[in-house]
Amino acid sequence: MSAQSAQSAQSAPERLLAVLAAFDHEHTALSLTAIGRRAGLTLTTAHRLVGALTDWGALERDEHGLYHVGLRLWEVAALAPRGLGLRQTALPYLEDLYEATHENVQLAVRDGSEVVYIEWISGRSAVGVRIQVGARWPLHATGVGLALLAHGGPGLQKAYCEGPLASFTPYTVTDPAVLRRELAEVRRTGVAVSSRQVTDDALSVAAPVRDAGGAVVAAVSVVVPEADAQVPALVPAVRLAARGISRALGWQPEARPDPNR
Repeated sequence: MSAQSAQSAQSAPERLLAVLAAFDHEHTALSLTAIGRRAGLTLTTAHRLVGALTDWGALERDEHGLYHVGLRLWEVAALAPRGLGLRQTALPYLEDLYEATHENVQLAVRDGSEVVYIEWISGRSAVGVRIQVGARWPLHATGVGLALLAHGGPGLQKAYCEGPLASFTPYTVTDPAVLRRELAEVRRTGVAVSSRQVTDDALSVAAPVRDAGGAVVAAVSVVVPEADAQVPALVPAVRLAARGISRALGWQPEARPDPNR
């Protein structure tokens, strides 16, 4: 299908969103031609929409003629309750977890079948990870994703396990039966341990974060080198961080029994 044919099937809002969706972590600076190609738009339409977005501040144009995501979008995104507000509440506890481990510390939320990272503190000499703020990964492949999926309800888990399970290393769990057992173990223990699922040298330990009503709204994790991971020593630290964030969000385990305790 040509760009013009594909464009004709889109509404005006869909074309506008397609321009924004042209940007991702691998494509942070794009020419007008590249935006049109990635958005499936004619150059004329891309020029008009990019101009409108630039005038509003959603996009910015640098001295080389390349476009970047603008600060106006950051201002709007900061209003998301699962974004900056949650991050600000969690940050002191994430910093405490970092001081206790000096390893990579992460905070993430679920968006559909993916986990989205909203904060990341990098350890000084920690294992390298393929994660940055705003990055997305399938739920089954990460510790935070397993913690979120395990508490996402039977309907979500059934649909997820029936769908394709992407593989990133020879150790990534792609068997639905194995994944179901892992999720049951996460619910039983209150923590998720993901070993060599995204890279074959990293292990993560994650725990769920609850809101005032007890619903799991996020997950916190620490990522360490798999070769010398001391999981029993990491579990209490991660649990403590998750519980601290949950309390800061209004969760009262004394009033609402913790199903993982």
